[in-house]
Amino acid sequence: MPLAEHLRELRNRLAKALLAIVAVTVVAAFFYNDIINFFTDPVLDSVGCTKTFEELARSSADSEPCAQITINGLLGPFTLALKVSLMAGVVLASPVWLYQLWAFVAPGLHKSEKKYAYAFVATGAPLFLFGAYFAYVVLPTTAKVLIEFTPFGVDNLLPLDDLLDLVTRMVVVFGLSFELPLLLVMLNFTGVLTGKRMVGWWRGMIMGITLFAAIATPSTDPLTMIALAGPIWVLYFVAVAVSLLNDRRRARREALEPDDDEASELDLTPEAIGEIEPVTTARALPEQATKDRVNGYDDVT
Repeated sequence: MPLAEHLRELRNRLAKALLAIVAVTVVAAFFYNDIINFFTDPVLDSVGCTKTFEELARSSADSEPCAQITINGLLGPFTLALKVSLMAGVVLASPVWLYQLWAFVAPGLHKSEKKYAYAFVATGAPLFLFGAYFAYVVLPTTAKVLIEFTPFGVDNLLPLDDLLDLVTRMVVVFGLSFELPLLLVMLNFTGVLTGKRMVGWWRGMIMGITLFAAIATPSTDPLTMIALAGPIWVLYFVAVAVSLLNDRRRARREALEPDDDEASELDLTPEAIGEIEPVTTARALPEQATKDRVNGYDDVT
């Protein structure tokens, strides 16, 4: 298609994706309290708060041993509701806008490239969800450790928007960190990185993953850091094993092919052409058959 048609198709697909996000955001706005409770209930339970935010707001400060959940500003509740609804809209509408993105890119891919793309998407989505769920499980322990640093007799005011930002950041960071093995396998399949080189990096990768886990986890306890680093270590060595198997398969395939300076084997044996079929042609072309021509020639000839 010409460039104008590509731009028109991109505009239509972006419009469909945005429309899906807006529609899901509007629906999620009616349930934003349930969404907030879903993400924050494990944190509240881990620090001894068994009530919802509405019940905590109606109770006295001395009735609960946990931090006081607060919202700053007059527009704070509306901004928080909008942020939570929009986040839910982007996440829940992801099948729609991912399909629109894929439908725009897919016509330019070969059959083999589509096959690899399907495999990477089918693997990457569960890895991201597993990392996000892992963050959701680890977050209560993190909150409990952080709350325990509060001095005795001091109230801990915990802004709700900061708490949700922390939850969202941990979910995204944990989810993306679990995509590292998939990125390494992708680089190996494209020929950029070999499995042997990845094996040589194992000491540095373990140290780098450990440092990343120490920075990504907001708590200071080593258990949370190891809980994040451990699965990524395992996934890294799984990626190394897959890359080594792919390198071995590629080496076997290249061994059957000729070298770069070697001519391909061609079968030059002549084949029978069969019987000759006679073809009859007119003695004069149609445009030559005029009254002043004889057998296709003019008088001078």
